[in-house]
Amino acid sequence: MAKKKLSRWRRLRVAATNRIARALVQLVARLPLPVLHRLGHVVGWAFIHWPNRQRRNALINLRLCFPHLEIPELIRLRDRNLVEFGKTYLEIGYLWQRPLDQVHALVREVRGAEFLQRPPGRGLIVLSPHLGAWELAGLHLARQGPTAIFYKPQRYLDDLILAARRRCGAQLAPITARGIRVLVQALERGDYVGVLPDQEPKEDKGAVFAPLFGIPAYTMLLVSRLARRTGAPVIFMFAERLPDAAGFRMHCIPAPEGIDSADDLVAATALNRGIAQCVSVCPEQYVWPYKRFRRRPKGLLGVYSGPLADACVIEFLESLAPRVGAAGPDCPRGSAKTRHSGIV
Repeated sequence: MAKKKLSRWRRLRVAATNRIARALVQLVARLPLPVLHRLGHVVGWAFIHWPNRQRRNALINLRLCFPHLEIPELIRLRDRNLVEFGKTYLEIGYLWQRPLDQVHALVREVRGAEFLQRPPGRGLIVLSPHLGAWELAGLHLARQGPTAIFYKPQRYLDDLILAARRRCGAQLAPITARGIRVLVQALERGDYVGVLPDQEPKEDKGAVFAPLFGIPAYTMLLVSRLARRTGAPVIFMFAERLPDAAGFRMHCIPAPEGIDSADDLVAATALNRGIAQCVSVCPEQYVWPYKRFRRRPKGLLGVYSGPLADACVIEFLESLAPRVGAAGPDCPRGSAKTRHSGIV
């Protein structure tokens, strides 16, 4: 009886949260993009100056992935990232709700557009990491032709997200066996398939640990299996946010060799190498607060714990350094030399 009552209250809470969130999204969507980005800057400023898990997790991830950067450089990059983090979530309502012609007009340039062309008789797998405006990348992809997008149902705003991502005619395939069949059928028809490749999978049989910036990351195998089964090539695409709310620059990049390998580790390492190449273009726009290394190989300690103060985070990571995980030869860690010049 108590269980049913708790479940009922939980449903009521989710419904109330959904109504409030929907109203906020619709309200925010009415504001001009420059205003939203200024508000995002304020949100980022709050994250920077108020100790919180997002701030801590971003610094942990950056320290792991860019060990060659000095601490002041890491802090500056983390702070810029939190500002971009604020902009990302403030602009989503705009991208979901504004008329499509206004949204598509935000794409000022497409670099590597030739890689977005489908080979005759074959589909194309397009991977969009959580970098810049990934919702805009999905809309831009669906605008190119028939598209199926792999989709994780959400507890909050699910119907709103579904409607927004379908606005250009995309078919949403849930993260289930049935959804995977939808993706295979789309590729066999010669359609596009869109996947967000950098979330930690939950299914043990469909993932392996592979280096991402030299750190073991639990990585999906779906992409390599789709590519081998259908013969579809793979590319990466992301929307880089331009300064001063000037719009977005779309980047299309061919996937590294080996992403369709039958060797799971080779394929997953190639996938993560492609993600790292995308992130290197605008590292401050990646979702560094996400706990990407939450799941750890046996024998390696967890990293997302401890105090929230920056000095304590650095001290904690230094104490763990020998037990965090070594850089792999095929996916070197970030360095000040190879990263985007805006870091330093």
